[in-house]
Amino acid sequence: MGMLQKCTRLSLRSTYMWSVCPQYSTAVAARETQDRALIVQWTQHRGVHNSRRLGANPVNPSAAPPRLPFSRVTQEDLSFFRALLPGRTITDPDLLKSSNVDWLKTVQGSSDVLLRPKTAEEVSEVLRYCNERNLAVCPQGGNTGLVGGSVPVFDEIILSTSLMNQVIAFDNISGILTCQAGCVLENLSHYLEERDFIMPLDLGAKGSCHIGGNVSTNAGGLRLLRYGSLRGTVLGLEVVLADGRVLNCLATLRKDNTGYDLKQLFIGSEGTLGVITAVSILCPRKPKAVNVAFLGCSSFQQLLETFQCCRGMLGEILSAFEFLDASCMNLLEKHLKLTNPITECPFYIIIETAGSNATHDEEKLHHFLEEVMTSSLVTDGTVATEATKIKALWSLRERVTEALTHEGYTYKYDISLPVGKIYDLVQDMRRHLGDMAKNVVGYGHVGDGNLHLNITSSSKDPALLAAIEPYVYEWTSQWKGSISAEHGLGLKKRNYIYYSKPSEAVALMGSIKAMLDPKGILNPYKTLPDNIN
Repeated sequence: MGMLQKCTRLSLRSTYMWSVCPQYSTAVAARETQDRALIVQWTQHRGVHNSRRLGANPVNPSAAPPRLPFSRVTQEDLSFFRALLPGRTITDPDLLKSSNVDWLKTVQGSSDVLLRPKTAEEVSEVLRYCNERNLAVCPQGGNTGLVGGSVPVFDEIILSTSLMNQVIAFDNISGILTCQAGCVLENLSHYLEERDFIMPLDLGAKGSCHIGGNVSTNAGGLRLLRYGSLRGTVLGLEVVLADGRVLNCLATLRKDNTGYDLKQLFIGSEGTLGVITAVSILCPRKPKAVNVAFLGCSSFQQLLETFQCCRGMLGEILSAFEFLDASCMNLLEKHLKLTNPITECPFYIIIETAGSNATHDEEKLHHFLEEVMTSSLVTDGTVATEATKIKALWSLRERVTEALTHEGYTYKYDISLPVGKIYDLVQDMRRHLGDMAKNVVGYGHVGDGNLHLNITSSSKDPALLAAIEPYVYEWTSQWKGSISAEHGLGLKKRNYIYYSKPSEAVALMGSIKAMLDPKGILNPYKTLPDNIN
């Protein structure tokens, strides 16, 4: 059976034998003063006086600000929505419960209305009406976000894209998929795999997240190293603006230099500038050969050297390079009863290769593994080529978030740093917190410098939070990192934006928001800080 022997794992210590097992205000009359007036009024409504520019609540800048003066839903409003969306205007508190709380159960709103449109035209009618009535709206996809961006803060109307789940078109020559925003990522993956293509992104939440939400948050995921970010693979968008206008930029061209690339405004804007209703995205061909290696390293420095070697030797077939530390593995074993397939190590790596020639890819992987073993960069490992075993190995990375939910309360940080500094933050945080935290763990995407830092305690602990923040953001800013690599800012991190963006840039963002959504009805209290300087 050759070098990649199935179903038997052997140690790498002496021989190289690998297995394959597993608000704002309305516009002022004079056009030349409109933007300035809107920004000033928007800032005043959000109520901001803090010398550190961290918003209205200096004790906890991630807390919700006071409710803004939006209208409240009346029976007249409900009659309009029921006529527009018969059977799809939900007011039953029991049915609303899951849509009012985020996946982590740390942010809970009190919306009384959930709307479920099926078309962009219905979304347009909803937003036109809400804008006229000054009713705040919270767009919601699969509700898998981790920063409180997809649930209402107060009584905003929830606008769900769950019924907007149709594939519009697929071009099997160019590989361009056009679909509605409510399509579940995993369903799109299955659809494409049947046609010998794949989605350019893959996430642990793929079974419930929506492509519209992925685009709205500019989700990164496990394949970014190979296929790049959504800013490159998304070719076009259909977006409904706050006043109900439909912006149809649903292009299917890879090259188009006619004017401003407006779709980039909405990618990563978290539903604050418009509601994405359809997406066109470039999809790569399905690889004919996939291998996953699960390796152990004795130090993070060895892990980094393994990454360097990996990029050099695997080159064009490398599709993912992920890591988790020993603390993550302990949680997977303890709470999810998953089995560590190799001997215990301080650090674990998951490497995926994807190519068109199995023999060629196995040969490249063979030489790489032989190199990292003989140079003692890797102490143990296993390889999988069969789908079920590949899935089993990937679960050790994808299910860390799930395992953390069993540890009590989790403080989550999605940080982007120079690759060499990734784990320094985890170690410094452990020293900084001492016995205050139950667990401080690190895992993430080495290939793009993205660390998921997670800190757990038995229950919500204000003293622990005060010790973490703003220390974690100051540390990140010191090394010119980003306080949000792929999760977005949402409610929880909006007031920390200045650690990653200059005030001039944030002010310009406020100008764009005021221009596209002058009443501020779209996803209020999210993304932009309470105080725009």
